[in-house]
Amino acid sequence: MRLAYTAYLVREYDEAISWFVDALDWTLLEDSDLGGGKRWVRVGGRDGGELLLARATSPEQTAAIGKEAGGRVAFFVHTRAFDRDYARMLAAGVKFAETPRNEVYGRVVVFADLYGNRWDLIEARINAVSDNGETT
Repeated sequence: MRLAYTAYLVREYDEAISWFVDALDWTLLEDSDLGGGKRWVRVGGRDGGELLLARATSPEQTAAIGKEAGGRVAFFVHTRAFDRDYARMLAAGVKFAETPRNEVYGRVVVFADLYGNRWDLIEARINAVSDNGETT
């Protein structure tokens, strides 16, 4: 088994699609009309990873938008071109919570998405431990 998608709560599909495509340079992978205002929308990074955009349809869901991890970093995106991606994201208006810093595992910076969820942009160091616990 493998995790296929992660549901990501949004206010509106189109604003979220625009943010992921413009700010993160991700790709719109699928946008299928399911009827009744519901859509099956998937976005993903150029090197893998996908989110299934789920429009909030209840007060409880709406209240949870932007609180994916209760204020902690919820999502981690890896890059092999930190400076390029950081500069492009700055130019696209992405809000960063700090300046880039060096850690044992690599270069990292925390940013917020359009709803305030916190993300890490990471360029891993060679010989760092990867997501699956292997040495790279």
